[in-house]
Amino acid sequence: MIARTFFITGANSGFGLAIATAAVQAGHEVIGTVRSQSSREAMAKSLPALHTVICDVTEFDRIPEVVRQAEDKYGPVDVLINNAGYGHEGVLEESPIDEMRRQFDVNVFGAVAVAKAFLPRFRERRRGFIVNVTSMGGMVTMPGIAYYCGSKFALQGISEVMRSEMAPFGVHVTTLCPGSFRTDWAGRSMIRTERSIADYDSLFDPIREARQAVSGNQLGDPEKLAAALLTLIEADSPPPQLLLGSDALKHVTARIDRLQQEIEDWKALTVSTDG
Repeated sequence: MIARTFFITGANSGFGLAIATAAVQAGHEVIGTVRSQSSREAMAKSLPALHTVICDVTEFDRIPEVVRQAEDKYGPVDVLINNAGYGHEGVLEESPIDEMRRQFDVNVFGAVAVAKAFLPRFRERRRGFIVNVTSMGGMVTMPGIAYYCGSKFALQGISEVMRSEMAPFGVHVTTLCPGSFRTDWAGRSMIRTERSIADYDSLFDPIREARQAVSGNQLGDPEKLAAALLTLIEADSPPPQLLLGSDALKHVTARIDRLQQEIEDWKALTVSTDG
């Protein structure tokens, strides 16, 4: 293993904390972003080897300076883990546009802003690894999380373009696509729109109740995800995306099968527009 310097957004909880902890224990240098001084103080006690910086990923104009200061103080970053994000749950018709805007500000624009702060540095050094944490919800959809899936689909697509553009400079880009894991995603961290339209009760209420009931008991283990990520960054030819969790494998495989069937069923109409 080569010791590397990581920059992890949202390092004080969920996947960010699991990855930061595993990377520190493996001997890597780790810089982690938190959003408040109180979080910084808490991390100093729980993971003292972590170098914390205060950064809200929605403060887009401030991010390049945060990155500059971090590299000036701790040296060139080798691996960016774009982890900061949260889940929004709500029926599309019931959910205000402002909640969608906030979801995209954090999950899409924040991740892109952080990546863009590193792109020139990685390009000039002709090395680097960007891991954008998306979700199986960036490849499949479920009722009640339209804003979340939309944000992750967007980041998934942007990441694929980023991968193509950065490949000539020796920079890897991979999206991490987890299924259901034991984090706060479906609990404390999730923003839930209040119900208001009775027509959706039979469709959505059981989904919301089931999601809340399973929170904290999901199959996925964040520590094992962190171990998988450390394996990923050692790869010479990492994949464009890495599914993590048997549920992610199941749902995405089923989606690919349905898509292939849809393409075949409508192929005649598809090609009818040529010429």
